[in-house]
Amino acid sequence: MSKISLTTTLPYVNADPHVGFALEVVQADAVARYHRLMGHEVFFNTGTDEHGQKIFERAQAAGEEPQAYVDRYAARFELLREKLDLSYDAFIRTTDEKHVAAAQEFWRRCAARGDIYKKDYQVKYCVGCELEKQESELVDDFCPFHPGKELEERNEENYFFRFSAYQERLLALYDERPDFVVPQHRLNEIRAFIERGPQDFSISRLKEKMSWGIPVPDDDDHVMYVWFDALVNYISTLDWPDEKHSEWWPSVQFAGKDNLRQQAAMWQAMLLSAGVEPSKQIFIHGFITSGGQKMSKSVGNVIAPFDIVEQYGTEALRYYLMRHVHPSEDSDMTMERFHECYTANLVNGLGNLVSRVMKLAETHLDVPVERPETAAFPKEYTEAIERYEFNVAMDMIWKRVGDADETMSTEQPFKLVKGSEEEVKRGKEVIAALVLELYAIGRMLQPFMPATSDAVKATVLANTKPEGMFPRIDSVA
Repeated sequence: MSKISLTTTLPYVNADPHVGFALEVVQADAVARYHRLMGHEVFFNTGTDEHGQKIFERAQAAGEEPQAYVDRYAARFELLREKLDLSYDAFIRTTDEKHVAAAQEFWRRCAARGDIYKKDYQVKYCVGCELEKQESELVDDFCPFHPGKELEERNEENYFFRFSAYQERLLALYDERPDFVVPQHRLNEIRAFIERGPQDFSISRLKEKMSWGIPVPDDDDHVMYVWFDALVNYISTLDWPDEKHSEWWPSVQFAGKDNLRQQAAMWQAMLLSAGVEPSKQIFIHGFITSGGQKMSKSVGNVIAPFDIVEQYGTEALRYYLMRHVHPSEDSDMTMERFHECYTANLVNGLGNLVSRVMKLAETHLDVPVERPETAAFPKEYTEAIERYEFNVAMDMIWKRVGDADETMSTEQPFKLVKGSEEEVKRGKEVIAALVLELYAIGRMLQPFMPATSDAVKATVLANTKPEGMFPRIDSVA
């Protein structure tokens, strides 16, 4: 039995969870569930990023101590476990004692390698990203991810990480492992960034200006820069520096496209500096927009996962994210579109099919259909998941739903069971075949819609018609 570990990024706890992070964590959950289905041992990590200037400022604005502020918001993210039916094994917070200790030890090892030094610097800084920005990255003098947010000009003494020393080793990593970053064009993007020459980056902040951070070892005047601290969670969650971390490391990492540089370059250089093996693979997803625009409270187009679950249920949201949001490119989402997909494909599609088939089975089959030995999953299905093409795998499932529906229409078992003895026999055979197909569909749904999967399999085993799986909802709230 092989082992695999997976981790999401750690979302900043400066606001409620948004649907973009819901996408990331459901993607990771689907892969974790898939590998468990295939008989692998899995360690799945997520958590919250709780240091940095944005959080410090938000806590001040709210009149709270930073720790109280992050405790309140971290609880909102932990609620996603229930609301999204997540199967993670660890929820790490960057304020956890073991993480703080690991981050400080990581700093010491990079310093011992000669990769940390102190200097005065002046830089353009995006508070939204908590990142320095080079001129080549800016669009009309703004950060492309936070247009309209003025960049800060910073001039102070900080510690720096010697990122420039790792250009050759990073390029060699990308060349040796052509699937290190998925999709391919993201690997090409980060390779081009490193080829231009990585610049050393600041990894500390003066405590007198921004005290909310992990103390720098042996220097009471500085705290760690939030990115240096937060990235270490991927190994601190595995109890690094204890050697037992190697049972699970390296991990597969899930991240959004705005995290490409941090995950695929900065973090890898830091790992090399500390003498830790690079990550196993990094999957980069796109953004979810709404009505053609980036989600924004001021625009009024923010889609909250908690609100969707409240109206439509967990399985409906997981379905939409896995089938109708592109795994790695930007996708537009509106509640009108969500409602259409829910009604057409869950209420009138899968839900209606299961109800019709199992009503016939309950009425005309004396005993539950005897299932054959568990069959292997279709190769095209497993390959799609392993390429992170979740929408392709889901389309395969819904093709089978459509084919089963077509069989109901063409074979008409509901009429055959009312005919001659020969027709009744044939009708029962068709019903039994459809029941077996429902079971196969249920198994394939397990990584994506686990509760629906369990419900479909249970109704087949009990040979009874289920209660309404997906209630009809008249309109978008």
